[in-house]
Amino acid sequence: MGSTEPGQGSQAQNPAEQQEEARKLRRLQVMIGMVMSVIGQDPNLTIEEASELAAGARRAALAMFPGKELAFDILYKPRLQRLMNERYRLQ
Repeated sequence: MGSTEPGQGSQAQNPAEQQEEARKLRRLQVMIGMVMSVIGQDPNLTIEEASELAAGARRAALAMFPGKELAFDILYKPRLQRLMNERYRLQ
């Protein structure tokens, strides 16, 4: 999710912008990892709470990367859904 994706024209960014983009991307990856860890490991977490965690992660990602809904839905949404399906035995 960022201008490091193909076709995003990262050459137009100066080094400071590229560094900021990389920092935000790393922050997003850490956040998603933490959300997945909590969903997968907290025995007291309800499905509603897990869904709210996933929704909050999406909101935070889109705040960091406005207009990247499709990228989030392709990269992270399937992983979160798969984890919740396994954790709560859905479908």
